[in-house]
Amino acid sequence: MIYFDNSATTKIDPSALKSYDQVSQKIWGNPSSLHQFGEQAWHLLEQSRQQIASLCGVKPAEIIFTSGGSEGDNWVIKGTAIAKHEFGKHIITSSVEHGAVMNAMHQLEELGFEVTYLPVDSKGRVSPDDVARAIRPDTILVSIMAVNNEIGTIQPINEIGKVLEKYPKIHFMVDAVQAVGKQLDSMVFGPRVDFATFSGHKFHAPRGTGFVYARAGRKIAPLVNGGGQERGMRSGTENTPGDVAMARALRLVKDGEAAACQQERQIKQRIYDHIKDLPHVHVISGDGHDQGFAPHILTFAIAGVRGETIVHAFEEHDIYISTTSACSSKKHVEAGTLAAMKVPDEIATSAVRISLGDQNTLAEADEFNRVFDELYAGFKKIID
Repeated sequence: MIYFDNSATTKIDPSALKSYDQVSQKIWGNPSSLHQFGEQAWHLLEQSRQQIASLCGVKPAEIIFTSGGSEGDNWVIKGTAIAKHEFGKHIITSSVEHGAVMNAMHQLEELGFEVTYLPVDSKGRVSPDDVARAIRPDTILVSIMAVNNEIGTIQPINEIGKVLEKYPKIHFMVDAVQAVGKQLDSMVFGPRVDFATFSGHKFHAPRGTGFVYARAGRKIAPLVNGGGQERGMRSGTENTPGDVAMARALRLVKDGEAAACQQERQIKQRIYDHIKDLPHVHVISGDGHDQGFAPHILTFAIAGVRGETIVHAFEEHDIYISTTSACSSKKHVEAGTLAAMKVPDEIATSAVRISLGDQNTLAEADEFNRVFDELYAGFKKIID
């Protein structure tokens, strides 16, 4: 099997799974309990928080455990709206955000908030100048993703941060779900970023784990109320085994980050070079050398062949890719990013995404190219 759908989810790391299993079986106490068994669970949880904070270069108190990226996005967006509504009801985001951001924005619009959706250029990139022009006296939040999950565009987070230096009261949130292990920490945890959201299953941790980086001193309301866990910011009994496993998975990813990124760019380039000049093939992502794109995502289309047809054709050869975002694949909808980029419908509906991980190899790229040639020959008989 060749698994090229790592942006949808990654395989859990065996050592992270072992950690999860050991904690689940041996230290199942509630971290909020006062007895010794609860104290053991609490210490494990705090050690995991400390490890994640150290790996990210932030303070332990700035790490809040969640269930994943969607919860984190919703919390920061709605938590900011609740906490700061008396100061304004205007929010700025891009037109290429993940559904967790876009749908949270739409819900706030129904409650009377105003949202500005910034356009993107031909590479799916937001202009910092557009951010500056969109700011109003009642703006309370700017939310821009670090890496686009559909085509891999790296957004100019540092440049947007410089724009926002003049507006210290506006929250700046970065959806960093696709940025882990891609040598982008200096951007994600930049001096002007207030919040960043993460999902564990994108970096070999268990599903249902995640965390939010929340800069100390920033005002935000909790989205989940209850017993006051996570310093009152995210109630609910913590997923201690999941969070311990997530901390281990993150450490392993960070340990091999540089080599993994180099390998992913080489694999991406191998495939890019093989398909880029073929008739009917439209490569939407940058190549492996383009630093404006993440190393792990390559999106292309075979005009005239629907994306799901391409996906299933590769699946018959035990190669797994995706039609852009897994969150919209089964809905058979055109990718939001491609629509925002004004990619023609006949290309957008044919788009598929390869998303690489640190476990993929150049040998797999060569096998992909071999199968591609076989399938492409069959497709050409239909579309020529």
